[in-house]
Amino acid sequence: MIEPGGCRPHVEEEWIGVLVVVKAGEIELQCRHGGARRFVEGHVLWFTGLDLRTVHNPRSEPAVFLAVSRLRPA
Repeated sequence: MIEPGGCRPHVEEEWIGVLVVVKAGEIELQCRHGGARRFVEGHVLWFTGLDLRTVHNPRSEPAVFLAVSRLRPA
């Protein structure tokens, strides 16, 4: 979850092999070179290979997203 107006720094290694589902609100992916794209409830995406800087919540309500990955071998 990201609070209204908040952001989360992007750490590429945390998101390898993970699908992200936006459950509520809206998130904005902000790239290191200035581009940005918004995604809303129901969108499914990934956070790797996109040269992201932050994941931002541009709205006035919390943004909730679910990370899904398969089990990794021990």
